Amino acid sequence: MEAYFALTTHDNAPEFIFQLTNPERIEQARRILSGDEKNQIHVHGRLIKRQQPYNPRWSFYLDPDTINFFEVAIEVCDATTQYVEDHLDEAGGAFLPGGHWCPWSSKLTREVTDLRELKAG
Repeated sequence: MEAYFALTTHDNAPEFIFQLTNPERIEQARRILSGDEKNQIHVHGRLIKRQQPYNPRWSFYLDPDTINFFEVAIEVCDATTQYVEDHLDEAGGAFLPGGHWCPWSSKLTREVTDLRELKAG
């Protein structure tokens, strides 16, 4: 089972697409989008410095096995999507230690049901 979701951060950068493979996380993401989940609504996970076909605008993606949702997190993993892209070579060191990314301003925007739209975008 897999599903794809889009998020934005407060920098108004293009959507960041991530893949979920855990049925519980997929259901949680859908509850966030429906408004049923109001607390643990921000995305975190470990970034991989490689592009994915489902996330073509960005040079990194989130490892689906590490993605979860949070209410509050530590500051060292917070950054906007564009900031991560601009400083990707530094990620995993002092910037985003261990490659852990938890954008506090992350907001799920939609479930991506047609991956063909991403290739055109």
